Amino acid sequence: MFNQILVVCTGNICRSPMSVGILKQMLGQAGLDNIVVHSAGLDALTGQPADVMAEKQMSLHGIDISSHRARPLTHDLAMSSDLILVMEQEQKQYIESLEPTARGKVFRLGTWRNIDIPDPYRKTEEAFRNALTLIIECTEDWLPKLKGY
Repeated sequence: MFNQILVVCTGNICRSPMSVGILKQMLGQAGLDNIVVHSAGLDALTGQPADVMAEKQMSLHGIDISSHRARPLTHDLAMSSDLILVMEQEQKQYIESLEPTARGKVFRLGTWRNIDIPDPYRKTEEAFRNALTLIIECTEDWLPKLKGY
């Protein structure tokens, strides 16, 4: 059983807060709202709110991420998480090199499609919309696996 899921991206203001919002919504709808879902960044813009474009895209899905504040990935966060979802293969490799004991619990969000989620930071609204679409699709792929544990 997964008790804590950590979602990691680069700055912790675009992809990971959007992923947390979607994952919490889907877990809640599946009756798995007891799972704690949180996020961090490898190069976090510590204390910064979610990007305005990320907030806008999430609000279109009825999800409010306005209270989000970026924070860095720490050893304690990594070790206390049962599953760590990242956006890119390089992020997976980086975390596993920093925290070798995390191997086996770090996966790309897009692992089942063998894709990375492109970073929309400082890009167009369409880039945010496309990233969110991939986040939703890839989270849907994870849901049956999360239910099975």
